[in-house]
Amino acid sequence: MKAHATQPRLAIIDNSINPEIYKPVEHWGRNLPIHYEAYAARKGRFPDLDRFTHLVLTGSEASILEPDDWVVVEAQLVSEAVERGLAVLGSCWGHQLLAFALAGPEHVARSARPEIGWIPIRLLADSDLLGRTGERPYTFSLHFDEVRNLPGSFEILAETDLCRVQAMRLRGRPVWGLQCHPEVDIPTGRKFLSDLVDTGFKGRESILRALHRRTHDSGLIRRIIAGFLGFPAPHP
Repeated sequence: MKAHATQPRLAIIDNSINPEIYKPVEHWGRNLPIHYEAYAARKGRFPDLDRFTHLVLTGSEASILEPDDWVVVEAQLVSEAVERGLAVLGSCWGHQLLAFALAGPEHVARSARPEIGWIPIRLLADSDLLGRTGERPYTFSLHFDEVRNLPGSFEILAETDLCRVQAMRLRGRPVWGLQCHPEVDIPTGRKFLSDLVDTGFKGRESILRALHRRTHDSGLIRRIIAGFLGFPAPHP
């Protein structure tokens, strides 16, 4: 595993399809305490791994079950990054891409029911990124696909009733996947969902129900960023 004794050098791989509606670099960027560089995967732009110690793989409006050519390229890049010992954090679609790249396409599937809105997740193991076993932090979620049936090389860190693999870690590596979108706060999430309804995005009724439910966000992003970058964890 590569040691990161110096300031982390972070690249964000932006997997958004319509950056006018979904702006993951902006969402992550407002929470990051260090400089970063962003690369638009849909345009075939990817980081030179020699220049970075950390990668964030964002969500996407695309389905991991219907991978375009750029997805295959990114999966190969992710596998190489992990082999080199880079720290990698995938969120939502990026979480699914990690399973796709490191375990195989048979480990991603359509969700029985989408999870949309602010949901509590159950922590199954102590984690510097998420907290202690048994805690139930709330965070934003929006997914129609999910990770399933992971091999033993992965540890499952969190679950919900609808999704068995809410968070995972590749054992022995600084590699984490989160099905949720912790970087999306309540105002951002509400606008994002409203914009999706206006554009006719799939799951309209589920999105509308989420917009009418009470919202609560535990601010998990602060702990996640600190743990991922190797900084002291913030006080809860």
